[in-house]
Amino acid sequence: MGEERVIGQPRPIRDAASKVTGRKAYVGDMSLPGMLVGKLLLSDRPHARVLSVDTSEARTMPGVHAVVTWEDCPDVRYNSAQRMIDAQVPLTERVLAREVRHVGDRVAAVAAETEEQAMAALRAIRVTYEDLPAVLSIDEALAPGAEPVHGTSNVVGVLEKGDKDIEAHLAACPHVVSGSFSTPPIHQGAIETHCAMANWSEEGKLTVITPCQNSFAYRVILAQIFGLPLNRVRVVVPAIGGGFGGKLEMTIEPVAALLSRKARRPVKMVLSRKETIMATRVRHGSQSRVRMGVDDQGKLLAIDVDCETNTGAYAGSAFNVAGALLENPFQLYKAPYVHVRVRPVYTNTVPGGAMRGYGGPEVYFATECMVDRAARAIGADPVEFRRENIIAPDSLNEEGVPRGNPRPADCLERASELIRYEEERRAKKPGDDGGRFAWGIGVAVGSHGNNCHGVHRDVASPMIKMNEDGSAVLYTGSHEMGNDTLGTQAAIVSEVTGVPLDQVGIVASDTDTVLWHIGDYASRGTFVICAGVKRAAELMACELRREAAPLLGCDSSEVVLRDGRAMRGDGVPEVTLREVMIHCQAVTGRELCVHVTYEAPRGVCSYGAHAALVRVDRQTGEVRVERYVAVHDVGHVLNPLMLEGQLEGGIAMGLGYALSEQVSFGPDGRPVQQTLGRCGMPRATDMPLDLRTDFVCADGGEPDGPWGAKALGESPVVPVAPCIANAVSDAIGVDIHDLPMDPARVLEAMGRGEES
Repeated sequence: MGEERVIGQPRPIRDAASKVTGRKAYVGDMSLPGMLVGKLLLSDRPHARVLSVDTSEARTMPGVHAVVTWEDCPDVRYNSAQRMIDAQVPLTERVLAREVRHVGDRVAAVAAETEEQAMAALRAIRVTYEDLPAVLSIDEALAPGAEPVHGTSNVVGVLEKGDKDIEAHLAACPHVVSGSFSTPPIHQGAIETHCAMANWSEEGKLTVITPCQNSFAYRVILAQIFGLPLNRVRVVVPAIGGGFGGKLEMTIEPVAALLSRKARRPVKMVLSRKETIMATRVRHGSQSRVRMGVDDQGKLLAIDVDCETNTGAYAGSAFNVAGALLENPFQLYKAPYVHVRVRPVYTNTVPGGAMRGYGGPEVYFATECMVDRAARAIGADPVEFRRENIIAPDSLNEEGVPRGNPRPADCLERASELIRYEEERRAKKPGDDGGRFAWGIGVAVGSHGNNCHGVHRDVASPMIKMNEDGSAVLYTGSHEMGNDTLGTQAAIVSEVTGVPLDQVGIVASDTDTVLWHIGDYASRGTFVICAGVKRAAELMACELRREAAPLLGCDSSEVVLRDGRAMRGDGVPEVTLREVMIHCQAVTGRELCVHVTYEAPRGVCSYGAHAALVRVDRQTGEVRVERYVAVHDVGHVLNPLMLEGQLEGGIAMGLGYALSEQVSFGPDGRPVQQTLGRCGMPRATDMPLDLRTDFVCADGGEPDGPWGAKALGESPVVPVAPCIANAVSDAIGVDIHDLPMDPARVLEAMGRGEES
């Protein structure tokens, strides 16, 4: 984009060395003086009323300092996904349950000197239940006469957008294709399980240390539960050992706080993998019905999507995920008539929460599979059909607002080139003549937003302080998610102010020391947060130029900041930033500290096109991805090394979603998959040996983005499953309706006969 010295250069993530050497401190590594071990007693019933909890024996056991049940909790309902203090959201959850609504619901907790003592106390607790009818799937929950999980209906609400006359528009289309699809809940799979430390001071202040993605939101919820003003709740986020959305909603933090308050000691809780799967969050399962209308020339005329999402036992992010899903069918194609309806549904299963893509993988699996079917309905090639219907850079959204600089068409062209689409369509492969193996090629396109513009306030509030030696400190509410969010922000400060990158310190995600931040989600890290940091750095650069000008004998507009120095435009003379700051303190008599509150100026989407070549074993049903290509529109590449890793990680996550991952529930409501091995996440050996990635940066990038940049973030996972499903359908001649496409499901599909 210009002559950037830091931005655009490949850099390892800021904390890479401490991670690979094992020196990085995670919450599970930390301790406080006098700290106790907290443990949870989880429900073994999918739906039951808690009649009594006998804790008498547990309270007297050695080392036990606190035992709590619902009777010890504040009688406060909350929403674990609440973002802001004034948010209007369904309040369905309590710290500990009076009525358990899924296997893994929280019944009681203990705090003891050691883990062994805490576990012994849990075993001594006796719970008497009155079992209630349970609904374990969306269909069961919607059946007439189904037991309501909450209130009188299992439908949390209805979200609807688009053309209300969609039936008439579909009826007028020369060709209409339709299909039904389902996606399962899956586990986020972060290496670090859920954990938290809580401590009440003698003055009544609660401090919670937790690897969450939303520290200020957690502060709001904790304050509401315990009836505290916000100045008496502090949330600190150290390293996060993986989140992927799973640590966006609050789970065990109020339990740790309750135990700490009762024991009058710090308490740390670390869940096992089984507990994390049973007692925290999963990706929403979904079922969708999609109809598309096209004309004889291949123009996509109408899209109708009707979807239910499984929000599980509590409302949490029911409306948030459904709302994000609702927007996706409007973002990619030029169809004049689009209608979407989404209904989040309660079931007696693990609550659905945030996971990378946030509704996008669910709906794009359905719609992108249907695009292939629509193309076949008129005898068109799937890539050519997309070319004709995909949005252009100068297009307007459904509300008549310019989209910015969307480049999905460029991504599609580059992906087709890298996969050698035309060549592979014509090529014959071993087994194509009806032998054991079938080969297929597939494509899919997807999008993901970059912020929450139009949904709720979306601001970043970075602050930068100069030190007297010319180094700087960035104060940011952002959380380091493992994708070098903080390192990129530091690089922006360095680029703009001239402070060397290794002299930019960071204070992050501590509600007592940084300004308000809405959280790290919605792929807003680049387009909003980094843009805000750039704005703050520009203000600091103005201050530095103002201070340096008298030392250089020139106007401030002539001062250039670079490599820890300030110089006149021609490079002579020059002074160090240390000298500038000493002058600032000793002569001008002021300190340099700036902050901004930067608001997302508009909604914007990132796009990606994926292509896959697969081999299907007709005897076993095994799908092997032989070659995979992913090309993404990111406006401008801020750090190519980080983006490549992020894109490859998203592909791996999408491969698991497509081929092997799920969390299913037995007739007793228990999750069948309770370990990482059984969850079906792909290993390194499952990745395609031929994996190619690229990025599209065109015409100055995305307006309003820092240097034209916008997010990669969540978008890499979105097109993967439909891309592979379309390739499998191409190979076996049968449409794929359900995820995951494991061998049993592929064999079942082939048993249905020729459909495509």
